[in-house]
Amino acid sequence: MPEGHTIHRLARDHQKWFGGKTVEVTSPQGRFSEDAKRITGKRLSSIDAHGKHLFYQFGKQSFLHIHLGLYGKFRLFKTPMPAPKGEVRVRLVGDTHGFDLNGPNQCELINAEQFLSLRERLGVDPLRKDSDPEVLWQKMQRSKKPLGALLLDQSVIAGVGNIYRAEILYLLRIHPARLAKAVSREEFDQLWSLTKRLLEIGVRYNRIITVTKDDVGKPLTRLSNQERLHIYKKERCPECGKAVAVTDLGARSIYYCENCQTW
Repeated sequence: MPEGHTIHRLARDHQKWFGGKTVEVTSPQGRFSEDAKRITGKRLSSIDAHGKHLFYQFGKQSFLHIHLGLYGKFRLFKTPMPAPKGEVRVRLVGDTHGFDLNGPNQCELINAEQFLSLRERLGVDPLRKDSDPEVLWQKMQRSKKPLGALLLDQSVIAGVGNIYRAEILYLLRIHPARLAKAVSREEFDQLWSLTKRLLEIGVRYNRIITVTKDDVGKPLTRLSNQERLHIYKKERCPECGKAVAVTDLGARSIYYCENCQTW
């Protein structure tokens, strides 16, 4: 499933290509046809992201809400558009570009009240300017969950997925099973700063990168898939050389070093 950096990058790119423009919206597959008729030919005023959710605003009352889930995928084209390929839920076309959306987990037209309600259910998003880290701190203080599980709870912190979770906890040397409420304020401030920085790097390079150029001795634009991460799906810890541990936490596999990451 795409993590928050991918969704924010999509929002940024789609805002550049479609924001403020009149667009044509159709549903070649047919499942979104009725809602497509309500917004086609209208001005797409803005595209916004919150965690793993995208919102395309048409006027004051209409929002196209998209959550890609495991299988959702955008395909971007320059106009004129090619014939639809596969089960295209939504085709949106502007003057110079268009996209096809296949296989989203959620694709719905919602009103302003529903939009605000959904936003309120989502946790703080480190990539948003309106995010308040104090809200996350207070939720961590009240939580009975391990930090490794809480970081995947989108109602607590929005946008962090399985890869970022493993990398963040490894870089902070925090064991994933440590209770969230046992994290010190100093550690929390480091967690927030690191999460925000890594997600911003992800948006910039359009891929998850948690190493620095000093770590690998080359520019970040030239990293292979094996070089861009520290611990996720690695066999040995890059710090101590011991075997990387794997366990289930928060219904996902977590990779960590039992020697370097402390309780």
